[in-house]
Amino acid sequence: MQYADLHTHTLASDGTQPPTENVRLALAAGLGAVAITDHDTVAGIEEALKAGETMGITVVPGVEISTVAGGTDIHVLGYFIDYRSTQLLDRLEELRRTRDRRNELILERLNELGLQLTMDDVIASLKVSKKADETIGRPHIADALVRKGYVGSMSEAFDRYLGKDGAAYVNPPRIEPQTAVQWIREAGGVPVLAHPGLYDQDGLIAELAEQGLAGLEVYHSDHTPEQEAHYLAIAERLGLIVTAGSDFHGERNGVVFHAPIGARKVEMKAVEQLIQAKESRP
Repeated sequence: MQYADLHTHTLASDGTQPPTENVRLALAAGLGAVAITDHDTVAGIEEALKAGETMGITVVPGVEISTVAGGTDIHVLGYFIDYRSTQLLDRLEELRRTRDRRNELILERLNELGLQLTMDDVIASLKVSKKADETIGRPHIADALVRKGYVGSMSEAFDRYLGKDGAAYVNPPRIEPQTAVQWIREAGGVPVLAHPGLYDQDGLIAELAEQGLAGLEVYHSDHTPEQEAHYLAIAERLGLIVTAGSDFHGERNGVVFHAPIGARKVEMKAVEQLIQAKESRP
């Protein structure tokens, strides 16, 4: 029986590996499929699809769209999108501009706290230079904080400064998750709510399901077994596709963030269900 990891990141956003390496790691983990779901960009999909053809593994083209609801970051995954859609590309560019502004605000807050860190420092910590359609995120800032010696690890950077309860956390206005669901559907894709256990907004799931949400990421590296059982019950009650993802971001300073590819996986049936949901659209 083959499995799929439906949530991984590459160098196109805040991962540390090129898309080809994600595909190779998925193959090494014995998976039948892997999704490329970078933050607010589809720049890594073409390379991954070519690698998938070469290695004989299914690559699911995807994206992870950043939204806000109730003051909380909410991420919506989109699968089997038309990643060449000019409308989608324009919308993702708009989201990246908001992301860039958030990064500036975080750095301003860090400087106010006495941590001297600039965007040049963050860029200097990157493995490769960023293209215009790729993103810089909080893990890059966390890595720069580690390199400057302000914190000892990525997790400490998020706990003390960059996470929701961190001293430098900022959350500028963004689109709502309902809008992300609409955008994904308009791009021919299938919208799935990412890691619901991180939000404490269970009421949002049913609301989004009424507006076109098709699936729920029940199994995630940051979910406890109790949360997975809880969200499995919700997905079954609402008739949502059950997905799983490691949320792999690669390795930094010897630590894999969030977890290795394949650490959370779901049967290939979920991929088939996503395809069916796409094809059954009116």
